[in-house]
Amino acid sequence: MGKIVAICVSEKKGTLKTQVPSACLKEDWGLEGDAHAGRWHRQVSLLSADKIEAFREKVPVEYGAFGENLVVEGFDLRSLPVGSRFAVGQAVLEMTQIGKECHQDCMIRRQTGDCIMPREGVFARVLTGGEIHVGDEMTLLGKDPDAPLRAAVITLSDKGSRGEREDKSGPLITKLLSEAGYAVEEEILIPDDEKRLRAELIRLADGRQMNLILTTGGTGFAPRDITPEVTLSVATKNAPGIAEAMRWYSLQITPRAMLSRAASVLRGQTLIVNLPGSPKAVQETLTYILPALEHGVRLAMGTVADCAR
Repeated sequence: MGKIVAICVSEKKGTLKTQVPSACLKEDWGLEGDAHAGRWHRQVSLLSADKIEAFREKVPVEYGAFGENLVVEGFDLRSLPVGSRFAVGQAVLEMTQIGKECHQDCMIRRQTGDCIMPREGVFARVLTGGEIHVGDEMTLLGKDPDAPLRAAVITLSDKGSRGEREDKSGPLITKLLSEAGYAVEEEILIPDDEKRLRAELIRLADGRQMNLILTTGGTGFAPRDITPEVTLSVATKNAPGIAEAMRWYSLQITPRAMLSRAASVLRGQTLIVNLPGSPKAVQETLTYILPALEHGVRLAMGTVADCAR
């Protein structure tokens, strides 16, 4: 059992938040009147009270100094898995991300000398709304056992990121995943940029704890094709069989499939697979591997045991 020590809001992002005695959590929105509210996955930010107290030994700060909405006592929020749910009165929150990247011009860091939110903060979405008050008890409900597997899709395209070409492969992957029962929580379109791709893969795997990340594009011989190298650089385990199976299957269709350099790896419990860039090749390869992916994802999660067929 935990307790809400402080509720904080601000009208502008990147600023210190002000404490209030009570607030209203709006379903799929966040705290009413707070700048971070909206239809996205970081609707409410939370910090453990003991992390703030430890910081106060170095620098005196008020609650809300790190941009947190809720200061919570009784839980080490950073150690809980994404998907954990909390009940506060009638309201229910679901944790969606651990930590975040701190902006270089962060006002909070400038004013306090440091910002613990990127290291210790977590974020949540509001599943059920309701009024909350300082001193309210918070109950950890655990993860929803019936929740679908969570996925993210990254399209790599210089022209697509500049708006010079319509991205058809990303939406197609989302469609196929959704039809297979996955919850696609993020669709990202970025240029063929090594630093940006690495940051997104790490954020999605570590911070958002996605079960599956599929990329499309950047797997060929062109000078800007860097997707496999970046994917391998973030891996904790190699999982080459998936990429090999895609190449084998595609070779039945076109000999040019041998030019694919796609990789498939694990980062922690997240499976990352590089798909081709063209919609036709995406349709062919993803349709082929999709039936086997769920078992692999659940093996990585530790929720099923491997067995011989």
